This record gives sequence, structure tokens and C-alpha cells, in this order.
Amino acid sequence: MDIIAQLQDQVNKIAYIAFNTVGSLQRDAPPARLSQNYPEPPELSAEALATINNEPKETATSFMKGVKQFDALVAALPLSDGGEEAQLKKIAELQVLVILQ
Repeated sequence: MDIIAQLQDQVNKIAYIAFNTVGSLQRDAPPARLSQNYPEPPELSAEALATINNEPKETATSFMKGVKQFDALVAALPLSDGGEEAQLKKIAELQVLVILQ
């Protein structure tokens, strides 16, 4: 697998973790009382509280591992001809062309 495919795979993994995190928050977040007109929300069980307290730590660890792996893959990308300064010069030239259009 080439490095670009590995980068795409890693982006997909990070997106998967983020997507599941939002879903978990929606599913497991304790209810909140929105107004005095609503009854008190029910109490959560000890098991539910343990899940809610442990899951974010595990998710954050997985997310950070994914981000670090992505950074390592980006660092392994070869530099183009001319290095960073040539790339910045090329970007500046393209920006001028876009502005002139």
C-alpha cells in the first residue's frame, strides 16, 4: 500500500472515531432538565455512569493514536523538487493567478 492510500485509510479511521464519539454522546449523555416545566430526569444506574466516565478516555486515546499515526505518515512524505521554499513560491504564484481572474 502506498503512502497516499495509508493517509486516506488513517483519515477514514479518524473520521470513524469522531463519528462514533458523537453518536455515543447522543446515546449516553445524561438527560438534562431544560425548563422548570419539565420533570426531573431519571437517575442513571452505576453501570451507565461507569460507561459514560470510561468511554471518553478510551475514545480520546484512540483518536490521539490515529492523529499521531497520520502525522507520522505526513512526515514520511517526500519533499517535492526544490523543497519548501519552492513550494511556497509556487503557491504564491497560483494565488496571484487566482486573484487576477
